[in-house]
Amino acid sequence: MASAEEHTILPRPDFDEPVKLLIVVSPYYSDIANGLLTGAKAEIEAAGGSYEVVEMPGALEIPTAIGISDRHSNFDGYVALGCVIRGETTHYETVCNDSSRALQLLGLQGLCIGNGILTVENKKQAEVRADPEGQNKGGGAAAAALHLIALARKWGRQSKGIGFKPFGQDTLMAGDTDGSNIA
Repeated sequence: MASAEEHTILPRPDFDEPVKLLIVVSPYYSDIANGLLTGAKAEIEAAGGSYEVVEMPGALEIPTAIGISDRHSNFDGYVALGCVIRGETTHYETVCNDSSRALQLLGLQGLCIGNGILTVENKKQAEVRADPEGQNKGGGAAAAALHLIALARKWGRQSKGIGFKPFGQDTLMAGDTDGSNIA
């Protein structure tokens, strides 16, 4: 069973400036969603971050909500939470594959997203994974988002020393040796 296996958990990243995340959750299976949400909130709070929560009807709407938020808000990262349980039709594969693919594409565009959408065979598997005292996949998704934010901040602040300087930083005024006397 997966819960008995050992695995490595990275140390929580430290932030010199606060982080703000959007948690997008589908309460389709509300008991499962509540467990995921509890774990995610606790992880974000432990890192000193803040969050907002929005609900979407199902897993397929979660990536769209994140995309809309990215265009219209100022979150540092996102946590996607939900649960898809295999049923009798191929709809399971569609929802699992398409929601995961959409989140991956958003991530490849530079968004910091922790994917906590469970894809399981039955409710019992979901309960074990969603339990904050068990596998805590909600907390794990929040931790993934936090690690990506830390990486983006680290590399986003580095200057490669090429390209154009921002307007006003390209000219020194007479008598100015460090650029602090910009007109």
